[in-house]
Amino acid sequence: MYHPSAETLDRESLSSLQLQRLKATLDHIHARNPEYAQHLGGLTAENVHSLEDIRRFPFMTKEDLRQAYPFKLACAPPDRFVRFQMSSGTTGTPILCPYTASDVRQWADVMARCLTAAGVTRDDVIQVTPSFGLFNGGFGFHYGASAIGAMVVPIGAGRSRLQLRFMQDLGTTVIAAIASYPLRLIEVARAEGFDFRRDTRLRVGIFGAEVWSDEMRRRIEEIMGIESFDIIGMTETGGVGLGIDCPAHEGIHIWEDHYLVEIVDPSTGDPLPDGEAGELVITTLTREALPLIRYRTRDITRVLSRAPCACGRTHLRVDRLTGRTDDMLKVKGVTFYPAQIEAILMGHERVAFDYQIVVERVAGADRLRLVVESKAPEDDDLARRVAEEVHDTLGLTPQVELVPVGTVERRPGKAVRVVDRRAEEV
Repeated sequence: MYHPSAETLDRESLSSLQLQRLKATLDHIHARNPEYAQHLGGLTAENVHSLEDIRRFPFMTKEDLRQAYPFKLACAPPDRFVRFQMSSGTTGTPILCPYTASDVRQWADVMARCLTAAGVTRDDVIQVTPSFGLFNGGFGFHYGASAIGAMVVPIGAGRSRLQLRFMQDLGTTVIAAIASYPLRLIEVARAEGFDFRRDTRLRVGIFGAEVWSDEMRRRIEEIMGIESFDIIGMTETGGVGLGIDCPAHEGIHIWEDHYLVEIVDPSTGDPLPDGEAGELVITTLTREALPLIRYRTRDITRVLSRAPCACGRTHLRVDRLTGRTDDMLKVKGVTFYPAQIEAILMGHERVAFDYQIVVERVAGADRLRLVVESKAPEDDDLARRVAEEVHDTLGLTPQVELVPVGTVERRPGKAVRVVDRRAEEV
């Protein structure tokens, strides 16, 4: 463990620390930003007597942060800012998240915990493939690896052939990436005759920023010869490092001394009991420049356990993210997440990695079409079996189009899995 005393706090001590830090955060907001304090509806630390009292406070959303551009909700003066990041995926008005020196230290600490939980040590060489621009990923991994003392290869996004060369020549043992990027690397490696097991010393992959299925995970691990770890986080809450799964792979630990977790009904906002899936809501407990109270992340998960883990850590575990509230699709009255389709596709050996879920409106009715890259695009039986499995799982019968590998457009950044064309009737 990177910080054993913090990562193994008993539940009573952890809850007490959270309550203390929640009150301090509320006092900080009221002292530093009257406009932010007004958003809290007049509630202060004096209204908080237990962690359950957080439910009395209003939610904060991405739209609130957009309207606060650039730093209207900041709780530190600009001369104390040492950097900022911008939320990825934002269109229109950007969401800027400032950091003080204290915030950067907090980020480095939680990232160092995450990397250590994945088995990274100062003897490792970690290749950081997320970008080092406004997206927070590259810097988060850099700060965490530097705190541990590991060797950093700060290559950033793209340049896949150079990525492979550096892996081989520099002895890379750990790769950090958005979850779909290993698929690009595997594709280029096959074209170059490059074998990860033969040509590299890779042993760990730390992937996040996208929802990725267990089936996809198994494929990546098998081909690259690694153990993978699912890391979560977002710029708004301080960057990547909110949590990670440990070697037990029985849920993602969220660092509760820094974050207070709620799971709520996405429609009503009502709290949900442990074990029931809903929207993840985060309150930051140690952020200085931009603390967040009840931030709706839009990510769907559930609390798996608050009991100590086999790894020795005591912080609660949530399930791997299954989707986002804004990713949910509704076709012919059936709601589902893209990851459910991916899980079916990746269960077939002859299906390649890339696919798109296309939703269209034909003659006034919804049509679900799956464009799936396959090593055997002429295999009608495979297409039929995929359609049957989707029907068995979702109650929808898609049109399955198997296409040669390389057909689906490769775009920079996160993979585009859903194309909704219902606004343009076919």
